[in-house]
Amino acid sequence: MNPSTLIGIFASILLLVSVLFFTAESPESFINFPGLAIVVTGTLAATFISYPLKEVLRVVRLVGLVFRRENTYMRDDIRELVDMSRLWFKGDVRAVERELEHTRNPFLRTGIQLVIANTKEDEIFDMLRWRIARLKAREHAEAQIFRTMATYAPAFGMIGTLVGLVNMLEVMDAGDLQVIGPRMAVALLTTFYGILLANLVFKPIAVKLERRTEERLITMNMVLEGISLITKRRLPSFIEETLNSFVANYHDEIRDNSVKPRPDSSVSAAAKG
Repeated sequence: MNPSTLIGIFASILLLVSVLFFTAESPESFINFPGLAIVVTGTLAATFISYPLKEVLRVVRLVGLVFRRENTYMRDDIRELVDMSRLWFKGDVRAVERELEHTRNPFLRTGIQLVIANTKEDEIFDMLRWRIARLKAREHAEAQIFRTMATYAPAFGMIGTLVGLVNMLEVMDAGDLQVIGPRMAVALLTTFYGILLANLVFKPIAVKLERRTEERLITMNMVLEGISLITKRRLPSFIEETLNSFVANYHDEIRDNSVKPRPDSSVSAAAKG
């Protein structure tokens, strides 16, 4: 389970509980199923109209990714690349092929297979970069579904508000608050539901999916760099250090405040020397 998602869900529940129990005389006043149905049904209907059926059906699977801890396995990929580079540097092609049988990263496997097949370096890079671009475009489109839903939800909330106001105006002459009250609740709560779903459900899911794509692209570019170094027959130790730089965690790339500065006298003496 993704810990940040759990924290977000807990904070959301805490927010809703605070709204329901501490800012209203009756928690039931924030519950209106007709208003919620207008927002949810309208958002889903507009989404189905906007996207092909096969793309919309992936929404359920994508929601599951948000709750699941995402492992990039970058360390495993680095280890496999370094091991294969050592075998390739020795000229043991058979051993490299045996290692490929246990490689679970299809992107890495394809790159090494192209290297073994003596494919031109430019052709290898073109193929791998195309696969990177394809993954980026596909996953961006998946995240875009939720961003689209985030724009539809408040709009249908406003539609529900207009419906509630029209119904309320029809009974204004009667002056019966028992009739006016429920219609006014539909008018106001649909906007509340639309904004809540957009900013607490759809947009956060879209951002989470976009962050996941960024991490996957970093891993793929790291693999691409490793394959590039293998084709150039760089030393395995150099390849390992280069790939480790992709996972190195620097707090600040420009300044490391944990290192004590040299005294001014030492600096002056060194400059004079």
